Formats: sequence, structure tokens, C-alpha cells
Amino acid sequence: SADSQPNHPFETDIDVTGERSLHRLLDTSVTKEGSRRLTSWLLGSTPNHEVIAKRQALVGELSRLSLFRDKLHLYAAIVSEQDADKREFKSRVINRERWDSSTLIAWLDHAATTDSLRNVVILLAIIAATNLPLFVLAILDLIPQIWPITFLIYVAIMIRKQNRIARAWGEVQDLENTLRRFGAVFKYLESRRCAGAKELEQVCAPFLDTRKRPSAELWKIERIAAALGLRTNALLWLVINALVPWDFFFSYRLERLKSEIKELLPRWLDAWYELEALNSLANFAWLNPHYSFPEVIKDQTAFVAQRLGHPLIKPQNKVCNDFQLGQDGRVVILTGSNMAGKSTFLRSIGLNVCLANAGAPVNAERLQLSLFRLFTCIKVSDSVQDGLSYFYAEVRRLKLLLKAVQESNEQMPVLFLIDEIFRGTNNRERHIGSEAFIRALAEQENTIGLIATHDLELTSLETKIAGIKNFHFREEVGDGRMVFDYLLRPGPCPTTN
Repeated sequence: SADSQPNHPFETDIDVTGERSLHRLLDTSVTKEGSRRLTSWLLGSTPNHEVIAKRQALVGELSRLSLFRDKLHLYAAIVSEQDADKREFKSRVINRERWDSSTLIAWLDHAATTDSLRNVVILLAIIAATNLPLFVLAILDLIPQIWPITFLIYVAIMIRKQNRIARAWGEVQDLENTLRRFGAVFKYLESRRCAGAKELEQVCAPFLDTRKRPSAELWKIERIAAALGLRTNALLWLVINALVPWDFFFSYRLERLKSEIKELLPRWLDAWYELEALNSLANFAWLNPHYSFPEVIKDQTAFVAQRLGHPLIKPQNKVCNDFQLGQDGRVVILTGSNMAGKSTFLRSIGLNVCLANAGAPVNAERLQLSLFRLFTCIKVSDSVQDGLSYFYAEVRRLKLLLKAVQESNEQMPVLFLIDEIFRGTNNRERHIGSEAFIRALAEQENTIGLIATHDLELTSLETKIAGIKNFHFREEVGDGRMVFDYLLRPGPCPTTN
């Protein structure tokens, strides 16, 4: 995809993002922020056991609440449609396709003023409080006619600050329209008590604060908008503002309310986007009831799967396999002919690790795995612009992998997936380089992984280096055509095509 990270440990290699990707399969978000959050979960390279456990609990709760998920998605979709309306926010620069919280928050920051109207309101209130007594006393000939002077001072101060009042009128309309637009989502989350769903209730907590609910803030804005709307009646507006600093008082109230909303809005939006990302995973779990939540192993470096499948392959075409990596076989050399299923199997492992680390169910009957830093070398490409040959690009990628593996003793273990190692050079150098690289990987105790290759000579390393195991995919040839069963078998591949 255009936004992919070229140096990411696994994003491009195993199709986590892009047009036909895991993210595209999962994502039900209608906001950019919700979609980005889901992406960040899938691309996380340092998984956390507590975070995974919490997300699994949330996804489990949400998968059972289909009505809640559907309504939230519906309200969010309505918001997205309204956001595309060109009338919204007038001439302000804002994304028309999907609503982006940073735009509104940036506007609130920009709209904030350093000089408060507080002192001006106090001064005008004092002068207004003296104008009427001075006028009455002057009418009764008890004091000289000094009230015109104080009134002119009162009017002069108002005129000098009138631009702030005009700006406040536009701002309160924008703010009211914006929060009202999201009122459907926020009010629904306010009314949802999440009974029996403790984890979900914590996520929705920002909407359950009785003093700082979105509906309460919207009510305050509506009152201020109604008060400042007095200017639509010119005669009444002149009379009231001549007596009291009506516009200035409510403009000051608006300034304080904007500061309050600027603090609250990120919490509301964060909870909403969290729910959107969780909804994507919960919908995935609901649509695939035969998938299971993985079990994280803490005491050993291992990957044990029963009926592991590729989540992007249609069920009618999918073949699932049992597989495990651990102390007895930490490095697997995977052989087989072209189209036999080696690359697909590597991606099956990688994508299910992504799902596990994101807190989602995986395409397996049962999966036990350690917390891994996933690193892949599958889709390496050359670059004419950068002057990189395919072989050099692959060497650079493998060097990054080896660096990550060497750091694994200090951090969490690495699970590596390599497809066709050193395919960019001649047979002799490929074999020498591959053997040396595999030996370097096998020496690392805190590392496991698979290397797919056509070099059948590498299968002899099983007898030379401890911790190496051979597996293969095979094909049958009959009636002039090849037939693949995509079943993983132990040992080196006995056939070629």
C-alpha cells in the first residue's frame, strides 16, 4: 500500500496491509483513526501479554453483542456521511472523506486565545452596574450629568473588542454543529450500560461520567448559542447590550467551555476509535466461530498449532496443517517444488502471529505461542533508483534479521520466516551463504523460525546442526498435470517437478 513502511519487520512480506490484505479483511471502521488503530495493532512488533489478554476479553465480549456492534457501526457511518457534507465547518480545511480528530482538536487549539475576556467582562459589568444609578440620580438632579461619559466609555470598550464577539458567534455555531453531528454516537455510548461486560464498560467509561458527558457539554453549547443568537433581533440586542455586557459574558463562557471540551474530546474520541478497532476484531471472531483465541506460553520459546490455516484463503480452498516449533526443532528447513505451498505456509504462520499479537482469534483449532518479535524476508525487491540489485537488497534484509536475532537474548524471542534464501546469486555461493546463515540462526537459543528453499542440499544440515528439522510439501504428477495436496510432511522433499 502507499502508506506501508518499507523497513517494517513483516508488514509487506505477509500482506498485513494493502488492497488484498489482512487489514482489509478485518477493517470495519468508518473513521481514519479507527482504521489506523487497527493497523497499529496488527503491525505491533513488541507484543504485551497483558494487552493481548485484555483485548481478547474485549473481543470476546463484543463478539456476543452483535446489536451493540451494529448500532455503533451504523452511527459511525452516519457521522462519516455527514462529515462529507461541504457545508460543515464552512471554509475550514478538513478531510471530507473521513472525520479526523486531529482536525477538530487543532481547530480548538487555534481558536483558543491567550488573552481572556475575563477582565473585560468584569470591567464592563462594573461600568454597567454604575450606569443605571448614575442615570437615575441625574434625572432626579441629585448629581451632575456624568452618566453619558461612563456610558461612552462602556460603548468604546465594547466596540474595541467587538471582533472577539463576532468570532465567538461563528465559533459557537461550528462547535455546536460538530458535536451535534457526533451526538448520535456519543449518546448511544452514554446510554449503553454494558451490563455483564466489565472490560467493555472500562472502555466506555469516558461516556459514563455524569458530570462530563458529551450530551451535557452539548447542552451547555446550545445555551450559549441561544444566548449569542440574540443578535438576530437587532433592536432587542441593542437594548440588552446597552444595559449589560450580554455578548461579552457569553463569549467568555464559550472560551471556558472550549478549554473544557479540548480536554474532554480526546478521551471521547480515543474511546470511540478503540471501540471501532475492537469492533473489527469482534466482527471477525463472530464471522469465524471455528477460529480460536491463542494461548500465550511464558516459560518457553515455542509455536504449537493444530489445523493452522491462512486467514485470507477461501474456506473451500483452504488446507490446514498441524505444526510446531520449539526446543527439539527450532529451525525448520522447508522444501518443496514450485506452487507446492511453501510461501503460503510461511504467510499463514506470520498472519496468525499478527492476529494473536493484536488480541484476535486465529485461524487454528488450537494455537500456543510465545510472545514473538516477528521478522520476515519474503518479498524482497531490487531498486533501480537506489542502485540496489536483488541480491544486495536481500543481503541487507537478512542482515537486519540477524541483528534482530542477536538482540533477542535481551528482548523477547524472534520468530523468523525466510522464503528462498539467497535466490539472487549462483548455486555455489547460495549454498555456502545459506549454510552459514542458517548456522548463525541455529546458534541463537532464543530464536525459532522457518526457511523455505529449493536447495535440497541444505536438508543435510539436520544431521550436522542441533535444532534443525526438515519439512516439505510435495506434488503428484499424473496424466500430464501436477496435483498438490498442500499437506505438510516431515523430512526433506523426495520429489521435484
